[in-house]
Amino acid sequence: MGTNEAWVTRNPDSSDRLEEGTFDAEPKPAAPKKRRSPSSSAETKRPRAAPRSDFRIAEQPGFVLHSYPYRETSLVIDVFSRDHGRVALVAKGAKRPHSALRGVLQTFQPLGLSWTGRGEVRTLTTAEWVGGMLPLAGDALLCGFYVNELLVKFCAREDAHPALFNHYVLTLSRLAHDEPPVQVLRSFERVLLRETGYAMALDRTITRQPVMAERKYVFDPERGVREASDEVPPQWPVIAGQTLLDMEEDDYSRPQTAAQSKTLMRFLLNVYLGGTPLATRQILIDLQNL
Repeated sequence: MGTNEAWVTRNPDSSDRLEEGTFDAEPKPAAPKKRRSPSSSAETKRPRAAPRSDFRIAEQPGFVLHSYPYRETSLVIDVFSRDHGRVALVAKGAKRPHSALRGVLQTFQPLGLSWTGRGEVRTLTTAEWVGGMLPLAGDALLCGFYVNELLVKFCAREDAHPALFNHYVLTLSRLAHDEPPVQVLRSFERVLLRETGYAMALDRTITRQPVMAERKYVFDPERGVREASDEVPPQWPVIAGQTLLDMEEDDYSRPQTAAQSKTLMRFLLNVYLGGTPLATRQILIDLQNL
């Protein structure tokens, strides 16, 4: 579907090194002074140690999630990288009219990113467009912004999720090829929750009983699937067993599954986000109500 598999699959022989920059670098503690030996008439200077290269990253696959202005000519970009997760980078001079970065740092386009630094915000050194993916437009573009917002909300900085990164690439490709958004987004939401530690099995209950297609269930956000009863909180949506089984198989072709999975995922995302609203979801809802 246009995903660059060679790009998203890590090459163990590739180098992640680049010359270290100074933006937001943490000051190194001063080395303790050594006393001269009274019997020593001269001191031989030791060669200066080579700088640490732990914070030099080169040609890392990544995407721009969003950006905002920094000073007069620069940008701070929030990127989702394959091997380093979410990273904040300052792109110096990116707002200048003739900057090479100006037309490269676009959302939903695969990039090869290089950066350096040790602080909370690193310094972007190079960014190259990789290509191989179609641009998003229309409803697919709005869905892409929704997916980006979920990544920002759920993924901690510098917490790598390579499986989620690869599924993000797949999600953008599916949206660009006009696959039904309801199926693409539910699939991404499930992978997101699984990779960030929230997802649980949908084909078995909390008592390890198999889910039956003809029965009714609820999903306890803390424990998992439970049979529906009058004892569960009324705000927990009641879901058909068939819906849960379909979701476990990543199959959203049934109309009932498409509708109920949307209700369930909206409920779970709201719980896990502590009630924090998603701006892009409200935009999608408003457009549907036009």
